[in-house]
Amino acid sequence: MKSKPRLLKRLIFIFLVLGFISCKNSKEAEPAEFQKGEKMEIENARGFSIIRFENYSIMKVNTPWPEAEDAFTYLLYEENAQIPEDLEYDQKVEVPVESIVVTSTTHIPALEALGQEEKLVGFPGLNYISSEKTRKLIDAGKISELGQNENINTEVLINLSPDVVTGFAIDASNKSFETIQKTGIPVIYNGDWTEATPLGKAEWIKFFGTLFGKEEKAKQIFDEIKTEYLNAKELAKTSEEKPTVIAGSMYNDKWYMPYGNSWQARFIEDANANYLYSDTHGDGSLSLAFESVLEKAQEAQFWVSAGQFASYEQLFNESEHYRRFKAVQDKNVYSVSLSKGATGGITFYELGPQRPDLILKDLISIFHPNLLKDHEPVFYKPLN
Repeated sequence: MKSKPRLLKRLIFIFLVLGFISCKNSKEAEPAEFQKGEKMEIENARGFSIIRFENYSIMKVNTPWPEAEDAFTYLLYEENAQIPEDLEYDQKVEVPVESIVVTSTTHIPALEALGQEEKLVGFPGLNYISSEKTRKLIDAGKISELGQNENINTEVLINLSPDVVTGFAIDASNKSFETIQKTGIPVIYNGDWTEATPLGKAEWIKFFGTLFGKEEKAKQIFDEIKTEYLNAKELAKTSEEKPTVIAGSMYNDKWYMPYGNSWQARFIEDANANYLYSDTHGDGSLSLAFESVLEKAQEAQFWVSAGQFASYEQLFNESEHYRRFKAVQDKNVYSVSLSKGATGGITFYELGPQRPDLILKDLISIFHPNLLKDHEPVFYKPLN
């Protein structure tokens, strides 16, 4: 009679031991970066993630460019950090960084918002930078010209010896970045431009916040932008009018129009307007024959993002056919090309991705002028 309880106890003991070993092995097999780290809250961006540890962080960039096959893992470590020996990563950067090279104008507003613009030491294509604050640093000789993003002057960059280079690339073929990394200067990719939503792009300020040890400030800035954006979106919904809208312009006899699932189209939707090509999906831009656009959109009430045109005269010099559109006849054509920096850079392409709340307010004031009567347009302005 006693043998069965003893056997049962042994079986239970063996089961518990095996369970303990299984759990232990499971924990040992788990990647080091997920054992004790705290995942940063990333609410809208899809292209990156950050896990914070006591004195280092693991940043993963999933979409450095469209259709990237592999994600990049970056170790951002503080001085004297204890790094697990089994930790795998593509590049490591000591933080907070004291000097940086960025390669896209979309990175400039994040640096300025975080109060870190003076740590920028080089940029490819200085004339594209519009910000007055950063232009003062350029004029003072504190930021070096690095040529073009596709063909960076690596000799100048290497002499600058920045702590990190944040790369912008459309694919994996940038040879300049490979050369830079071979010298020991880390290159980490920033894929803010691959995000499809306005708030997704803006949240990449947390990418830079981690580099500069300004995580809390980056979160605060993003939260304020998001609140302003969502409040403006709710305000737009109060309008009973939903005007029809087209975008883009012709180039070489083709009208290039944003897809309905694009970043630009999302603004029109959130401004409570009817984008006539909202049912299209894809990457890049629609390429349409003029006749098809005329047939579908001749009566559209508004035309926004009208290429590089700054006046109706320029518009008609390009093509007299534009006169056939109602938006042109009613003088309801708006362009971002009228807002430029001192050296010709268009502010929309620099500041816009970081400040989607301002873009949305611009469009609401255009489509529903009674809702934001006191709003001064920042990016979208009527053609002269």
